[in-house]
Amino acid sequence: CTDFEGKLHKFGSQWKTKDCMDCSCSREGIGCCTSYMTPVTYDSEKCESIFNKLTCSYNVVEKADHSKECPVFEWVG
Repeated sequence: CTDFEGKLHKFGSQWKTKDCMDCSCSREGIGCCTSYMTPVTYDSEKCESIFNKLTCSYNVVEKADHSKECPVFEWVG
């Protein structure tokens, strides 16, 4: 398989892209999906979600103080 950057991958191989996608190569082609969960149910008036591209994850923190985490009641991904 040839990925979006032009790199070749063997059948049966798996890799993570720089955009936090989990990809795999099969004889049918390449399949990719997000490697992270997205917060959907939290107090959006008081809190905000911030994506960390280094860890491929979201942190949900208070808008006024990013050192304080907020509870998340539902994630999708």
